[in-house]
Amino acid sequence: MPTDRLSVIFSALADPTRRAILARLTEGDATVTELAEPFEISLPAISRHLKVLEGAGLIVRSRSAQWRSSSLRAEPLREATAWMDRYRQFWDVSLDRLDAHLQRLQQQAVESDVDPTPTERISP
Repeated sequence: MPTDRLSVIFSALADPTRRAILARLTEGDATVTELAEPFEISLPAISRHLKVLEGAGLIVRSRSAQWRSSSLRAEPLREATAWMDRYRQFWDVSLDRLDAHLQRLQQQAVESDVDPTPTERISP
């Protein structure tokens, strides 16, 4: 069982049902019954998913009379996004370098009057 906060967040986000629940909660608060509507799983199964999301801090559950609703919390998503953003920057720089290298190769091919597109060899 992961114990650091980021691992708990990513573990909660790893399940497609939980991601769908979070997507639904972007539209507003919802009860367990409302959240269960698009799924062919039991209410207790939805409740277990909600418990995981709540444990990761991704949702807050409140009770008003007999209704228990869930609402989205954005802070943990910001933490996960900030962590991933470092790697996005790495890939952006790497892809920019690859693009520059390919442009140099194409330019060299044009300057040496060589077709820069690969050709197929036909065997006899």
